[in-house]
Amino acid sequence: MTSLRVLLLACVVSTAATGIARADGDAEAGQKVFNACKACHTIEAGGPNRVGPNLHGVVGRPVGSAAGFNYSPALKDGGFAWDEARLDGYLKDPKGSLPGNKMAFAGIKNDTQRADLVAFLKSQSQ
Repeated sequence: MTSLRVLLLACVVSTAATGIARADGDAEAGQKVFNACKACHTIEAGGPNRVGPNLHGVVGRPVGSAAGFNYSPALKDGGFAWDEARLDGYLKDPKGSLPGNKMAFAGIKNDTQRADLVAFLKSQSQ
């Protein structure tokens, strides 16, 4: 019985640790999620704006500030910088989290995919 308890405890600890690690997101997996964003956004440094702004350096950047992009008033007047929590909320529900923006995207409902995408965007902002 003791070895069974140790095995169960090891499984619980392993599962919990994996969950904690996933909460931060996996940038490599997020790069794959970003493929869905490429129709409207570029990510490389100095990349062009498309229908949406270039997202290189977005984490820490003031909202509505990518050079040469015509933002909606909701983003121009946002008054904050993008951090991981704001990106997570925006990517989950763009219209609900920032009413009046013009991004035609329903959002990413899957928490893991969203965390991975935020990790990828962060990796492209350093």
